[in-house]
Amino acid sequence: MPSPKLSRRQILGGSGVVVLAGVAGALGVELNARRHPAQPDSAPVAETSSPAAPGKAATYQYSRQSGPDRTVVTDSNGNQVGVFTDGARSALLTGPSRTWTEPRTTTAVIQSDAWVRLMPSAWSEGAETSAWFRSWFPKILGSSDLDILGMAMQYEDKAPDLYDAQGVRYAGDASFGPVVPGQSEMSFHYHDEKSDFYDYLGTSWKFQDGVTMQPEKARYGDVDCSGYMRLVWGYRGGYPMHTSNTAGVGLPRRAFAIASYAPGVLLIPDTKSRPTDIGLLQPGDLVFFAINIGKPIEIDHCGMYLGPDTEGHPRFLSSRSQANGPTFGDLAGTGVLDGNGFYAAGLRVARRL
Repeated sequence: MPSPKLSRRQILGGSGVVVLAGVAGALGVELNARRHPAQPDSAPVAETSSPAAPGKAATYQYSRQSGPDRTVVTDSNGNQVGVFTDGARSALLTGPSRTWTEPRTTTAVIQSDAWVRLMPSAWSEGAETSAWFRSWFPKILGSSDLDILGMAMQYEDKAPDLYDAQGVRYAGDASFGPVVPGQSEMSFHYHDEKSDFYDYLGTSWKFQDGVTMQPEKARYGDVDCSGYMRLVWGYRGGYPMHTSNTAGVGLPRRAFAIASYAPGVLLIPDTKSRPTDIGLLQPGDLVFFAINIGKPIEIDHCGMYLGPDTEGHPRFLSSRSQANGPTFGDLAGTGVLDGNGFYAAGLRVARRL
């Protein structure tokens, strides 16, 4: 099967990659600020940076594009600096360039100026004229305050432990799950799934639907693929979550349920086969896979699209059993979405939150 189409401009979400020197989270990248956990199911706190100097306010052009419907922002030089998709709370912005590496699992290097931020509410046409946007956008554009991608990297291999004021470790090198007795180390199921974000934290969690979940001691520091997305987007980012695998407020629990019922925009619907075109993807989009041997059409894995590596291959980040935690590497299959590798062949669905 030919590789899905993905132009250089589409792979970058429309913004050029700049060769850089900054690094984030556990991948040897040092950020200037660290975002602490959000309160349960709260809207994200607006992040700040220094505004433009007096008399030097930037001017921007706002244009509408379709497929999906969105507002694209360019600066006075015609450079794309933001993408806001109708129905989605995640915004793609241009910011300081960063480099990500993961030597234990891959030789791939990702260099990107893409930053993913959560807005207080879903975007709609004309929102650029609103008071909240006029205040928020000039401050956040170009800010190095921690974003969704930076948060996600704080759980990668050898990430340093970070603790909140109550002594809860909210970031640091995460594992996938306990070892399953009788399984080979080469088995796809060597490490057990079923570890949610509150297992990683080791604290109970009361969800917006009123259900309180207790962590399992044996799963402390563990998080499976969907739990990882809930850890980053929900616990850290403030995106609402619930406990069931049906429609509800915010993110459901399992990968197939997030693919089907999560809010936001469905970019690639589930046709039970690999999509032929992934050109709609931009960094921060959730990607879903059917990779369970013997059940080739059931969604059973999810992750987050990062953009292209320096070789031009589109990479994604997810918590994986054989890597024993969050990774964008190549253990148990090349971690790219083009070509005919394990994960590329298993790609089924994409969603923008």
